[in-house]
Amino acid sequence: MEGERCSFFSWKYGHYFEFLSTKDFNIKVRCTLCVGEKVLSTFKNTTSNLKKHLESQHGTVKLTERVPPSGPFRAIIKKIPTSVNAELPHRTTFTSYLEKEFTVMERNLKTTLNEIDFVSTTTDIWTANNRSYMGVTLHWISRTTLERHKVALACRRIRGRHTYDVIGTEIENIHSSYGLLNKVVATVTDNGSNFVKGFQVYHPVTESDDETEEEESTPKDDDVTFSDLSEILSAENESDGQLSLPPHRRCASHTISIICTRDVEKHLTTNAESRAVYRSSTAKCTALWTKSSRSTLASETVEEISKRKLLIPTSTRWNSFFDAFLHEYCMAMKPLTAALDILQGDCPYGTLLPTLEVLMQKILAVKDALSRMTAGLPDAIVQAIQTRFAGVLDDKDALLAAASCPKFKLRWLRDAGRRERVKQLLTAECCTTAPVPKNPASVPSATTSSSQGEMDFFTFEAEPEEETYSAEK
Repeated sequence: MEGERCSFFSWKYGHYFEFLSTKDFNIKVRCTLCVGEKVLSTFKNTTSNLKKHLESQHGTVKLTERVPPSGPFRAIIKKIPTSVNAELPHRTTFTSYLEKEFTVMERNLKTTLNEIDFVSTTTDIWTANNRSYMGVTLHWISRTTLERHKVALACRRIRGRHTYDVIGTEIENIHSSYGLLNKVVATVTDNGSNFVKGFQVYHPVTESDDETEEEESTPKDDDVTFSDLSEILSAENESDGQLSLPPHRRCASHTISIICTRDVEKHLTTNAESRAVYRSSTAKCTALWTKSSRSTLASETVEEISKRKLLIPTSTRWNSFFDAFLHEYCMAMKPLTAALDILQGDCPYGTLLPTLEVLMQKILAVKDALSRMTAGLPDAIVQAIQTRFAGVLDDKDALLAAASCPKFKLRWLRDAGRRERVKQLLTAECCTTAPVPKNPASVPSATTSSSQGEMDFFTFEAEPEEETYSAEK
């Protein structure tokens, strides 16, 4: 079909049919509304047969017109060279154009990365059409403008099982192909056991980690420790040529989603006050979601009555669950939806700790408004946050990132002792990493923008005026 005009592809109801094949002046399509494999044939320059089929067989279905391609997509297509009198580019022309543009983009990106000392990456694996892919994005801050930059670094096919060694090898290959092995300060992934194990096995142990582990595992004078010699020898052999991955950070949005699903469900199902009501309510909601997702007529009926589409929740997109549940449950979980919207957006690492602190405060604030059935839910959520984010709440990097973020500084710290400790930590870090030059150059101030949701979420008490602390002190 390359380079040829066909009315079917521009028809406003073409999304109700699946294109199968073409022969001479005809095309074959399958109706997605019919049960089974209903194959229809029509001319390339007309859709009258398909229109008659919809009117005769699906007259009760409320048809919606296909949304035309967006402006940016049309602009991309227009940039691709085409043959004479052809509306769309030929397949081979399209392929060669993509390869050429990719080569230029990759060369420019490598040139840019040569001048950058510190970056962070994110990694994810997903499956589409029975094929698995790994995507890696890259993030850094400009040393001159202090602006944050991001690019899509790679999207590669993953074959076979997604084991920790396969993941570790692929991540290192992607990092090394762009010369980033010694520049990545952290890689963010979800909480999948394969990701977690890969970074536990292949992340090099630092000196501080060695000291901590030694302090915890040093035996007393009277203790005797026995080791298996074969395990020691095999470990030494495996260490030769071992991969080296950067420090690992778990995705905060994914962690909060786990809290909203697993931890909250565990509390509600183990609590005698809420078990029966929770199971009954979720069963009714699940039945409605199932009916709406499997029946076009049911989905359109719900949309016609409620004037909105029925959002179907998933474990990784939990915040859609908020729009369809009980009043008290929603009251307790509402701060989590706001926190998820903030953390899933384009925010720096310094946003994490202030978001978690405000989140726990807001969840505990609704406790008095809940009945006995759900009164223990806020405490369970806060306990889950403290448990799952235990390694982050007092992490030095996270504290420095929040304190150095112009949007937050120290305003999110309500405890005076902790605020003073973070202030001293930031001052010491500035003196160590950025000593005051003799002739300091002017650095443009970083601009920060907040959405209306963030402004409603973050509420800080006014701080008393204090003297300015700098690295000179």
